[in-house]
Amino acid sequence: MQLRYFQSKKGFVFFAALLPLLLVGVALLPGSRTSAQTVETSSSSIFRIGEKLRYTISFGKIADAGYAETNVISRGKINGKDAVEIRGRVKTVDLVSAAFFLFDESRTTFAAPDTGLPHYITSSSLDSVMPKETIRNYIKQPTSNYDLLTLIYKARESSGIGSFPLSEGEQMYTVSLQGSVAEKVKTEAGVFDTTVSNVTSEYLTASGIKDLKINFSSDEFRLPVLIRFKTAKGEFRAALAGISLPEPEPPPPSPTPTPVSLPDVAKPPPATPKPTATPLPYVENVPLSPDLGFELGEVLDYRVSSEGKPLGILSLNARERKLFDKRDSLLLTATISGVEQGNTQLRIGDAVQVQVDPETLSPFRSESKFASPFLGLNQILVFDAKSGLVTFAEKQSADAPIGTQSFLSLIYAMRSFNLKPSKDPSNPVNDTRVAVFWEKRSYVFTLRPSNPEEIKINGEPVSAQLIKINTGNKDLDALNLKVWLRTDDRVPVRFAAGTYQADLILAAKNL
Repeated sequence: MQLRYFQSKKGFVFFAALLPLLLVGVALLPGSRTSAQTVETSSSSIFRIGEKLRYTISFGKIADAGYAETNVISRGKINGKDAVEIRGRVKTVDLVSAAFFLFDESRTTFAAPDTGLPHYITSSSLDSVMPKETIRNYIKQPTSNYDLLTLIYKARESSGIGSFPLSEGEQMYTVSLQGSVAEKVKTEAGVFDTTVSNVTSEYLTASGIKDLKINFSSDEFRLPVLIRFKTAKGEFRAALAGISLPEPEPPPPSPTPTPVSLPDVAKPPPATPKPTATPLPYVENVPLSPDLGFELGEVLDYRVSSEGKPLGILSLNARERKLFDKRDSLLLTATISGVEQGNTQLRIGDAVQVQVDPETLSPFRSESKFASPFLGLNQILVFDAKSGLVTFAEKQSADAPIGTQSFLSLIYAMRSFNLKPSKDPSNPVNDTRVAVFWEKRSYVFTLRPSNPEEIKINGEPVSAQLIKINTGNKDLDALNLKVWLRTDDRVPVRFAAGTYQADLILAAKNL
């Protein structure tokens, strides 16, 4: 299935596994921890107790596509075996692009400090409807294969050169690293002299990965400063953004010299302060990227009906781009702008509005206001773009993948999705998954595209592509949610949910 940025499950699994190469931290189970001050790492091991690395992930022109953090905490024993525990977390944001990728995983590997081979591996994935826990235990039956976490440490120890056995996803591979040119790399963590290692493996080929390169720092620690690779959808980069190391013991105090009187000398003139750059003023309503598939100010009016009976008019509007909570924000609204006489279901003014990032369409805040009989839909959601936390009624909150969509932002975002149907209907590899928050939690919606067909909208033939939406929520799925996107410009021309249907009657620009 297409899981953001990849058109195959293997591609997703590889990126999901590649980023944990960075996720290296060490901590031991209760009762077996040893502090960094009392245990020394062996000279043959590159595990540095207390080392913490932080990475920013980018994709194409999107600079903030996710993050990864690592932490080497301590060293001790697990079931009597000397071990370091490699721990970390990776999350990606929900980007608007030609294809999408959702990843939220924590992985921990207990490894032998001398060989670097894993003793025990646990991983927790939150990128599907239900959390998935995976455990691999090599304590009683040792393995001669590395996992992706221990492999990157072995690569650091070997200066980014060599061939190593890898075991991932119940399969065994060989990964080869070959040193090439020297490069000076600048990241948020500083400027590094590095050596580029070209990585090849049948694992990469099967996953649609090309030109995987890792820049290792040229010092004795061989830090992975930059990881980059290409796919059919574009280039990924994970760049080192921060380094924390254990504080060394302070040196003993040196004797204080006795002051000696010196003759007066002329003082140097004070340094001239450097001018501070003045930030450019914010400009409202800057046009949106053409990659989004719609323009700022677009207004779409729909005639809403139930079982063929007209109820009113629904208006979708990409209303304005202004500062919201000191952030560049796009306001999207869905409003009932007209009702039919005798209608008791819709009220003029019923509305949903969401503030989103103008580049990624990830929501900041969503608010729904409805009169009876839809009072249960009234809700305010606040999305934390850094942690993924979503806060809702009475200050309750729930963890969600970073960039989780709301219903309204999804309607706009899907217009930029790569929604090409699968050639084989029985093998829907092009299904797209998107995290969406509904009521009190996030769900992974599956969008299944069909081939474009001609339908009638207001009596006129229109070529449109049907997108069926499965939500994982039994109440929503009972409504059989569907969206039809016009073939030539990706404008939604029809929505269907249960007995309700909304057909496009007007498309205009109002800005």
